[in-house]
Amino acid sequence: MRQQAAEPAVVPATPAPAHPAPAPRTRAGDGAPRPPHPAEGPRGASPPDPVADPDRDVASAVEAVLDDYLTRRREDAARTSDRFAADIADCLIDLVRRGGKRLRPAFLWWGWRTAGGRPGDGEAEAVLHAAAALELVQACALVHDDLMDDSPSRRGAPAAHVALADLHRAGGLRGDPAVFGASAALLTGDLALVWAEDLWDEASPSPEARRRTRPVWRAMRTEMVAGQYLDLHGQASGAPSPSSSLRVAHLKSGLYTVERPLHLGAALADAGPRVTAALRRAGRSAGTAFQLRDDLLDVFGDPARTGKPAGEDVRRGKSTYLMAVGLRLARGRGRERRAARELLDRALGDPVLGHGEVERVRAVLTELGARAAVERHIAELAQDALAALEELGQPAGPNLPAGSEDAPVRRLASLVRAVLGDTPDALAAPVTAPVR
Repeated sequence: MRQQAAEPAVVPATPAPAHPAPAPRTRAGDGAPRPPHPAEGPRGASPPDPVADPDRDVASAVEAVLDDYLTRRREDAARTSDRFAADIADCLIDLVRRGGKRLRPAFLWWGWRTAGGRPGDGEAEAVLHAAAALELVQACALVHDDLMDDSPSRRGAPAAHVALADLHRAGGLRGDPAVFGASAALLTGDLALVWAEDLWDEASPSPEARRRTRPVWRAMRTEMVAGQYLDLHGQASGAPSPSSSLRVAHLKSGLYTVERPLHLGAALADAGPRVTAALRRAGRSAGTAFQLRDDLLDVFGDPARTGKPAGEDVRRGKSTYLMAVGLRLARGRGRERRAARELLDRALGDPVLGHGEVERVRAVLTELGARAAVERHIAELAQDALAALEELGQPAGPNLPAGSEDAPVRRLASLVRAVLGDTPDALAAPVTAPVR
């Protein structure tokens, strides 16, 4: 149910501004004096203006909006309860401020720009606020996802349920710290979704833009939950098929990460049916390819680069497309195929799967041709995404006429390539099977 295990770099022109380290949470009761939280900034300071040129660095522009918004919302939370602000609001704020690559805001911005939006036409600020709201939806998904997967960490710090259980222990509270942490994390994720909705409403586009975007916003949030549930159900059923696994990948990433943000950008720009269809097709293919690449990285990636142990999806019994293809290919007759299927069946969902067993899973998936099949499908999806952008009549390919490098569709195509980690040709490179 992981939303993102290792987001690739998104080619920012300049790095996002560094955030100060979170202040220790106060243990004072409601109404007691508290130190200012870093999200609040200096008392009496003016809210930061968004970056003047979001085309140069979307992430920094979204960071400016988030910083201002989180400052104000923490003040609201503190007026309700200092305890709530110090424990739950700070937990959420710290997660959002620890970063991420801001992929969804980037796709929304470049969808808007590709569909005809112009930074100087007065709508850019509303678009950046809408883009920032996507980051709070993502924060909700991450908090709940880490809880469901019992993940120990997120973005270089303890996951929300772990941090809140530690807070329980440090405070000498009664009851089970793990139960407290899980319950408090649920509330933290809920708060993220509430604040996301409030920020979306605060974006204040024109009434016509609100009417165009509201159905897309509603659909995206429902699809996100549906993808999470189908992923959970797939783990419990233990019988993944390639088609059902692709459906989950489409809901979790094809729609939520890329297609719907592009769709929202198109709706904000009042794009016509042809442009909207092309952007949605590009997003659907690129987003699904992103999830399939993430599945590959879980098994075959270098832990030093992915930031997590290899084989976590296998240990948790996730019905990924990679494992579904491997199990389907292992159905053939013969002793070797039977042995391969037995190995994959035993490994899937084994929480104590060791390094040696993961190596054997890698070898079997490679020898069966599952890894090569998934890489070919990623390449096909990437090529389809770029072909959809070409249909917009603006240059998206590598051979560009002079002066077209900064065309919005070109920048969007570059973002797609960055998200997928490489060019389609490189993704389709032959795979060398390891020695048995």
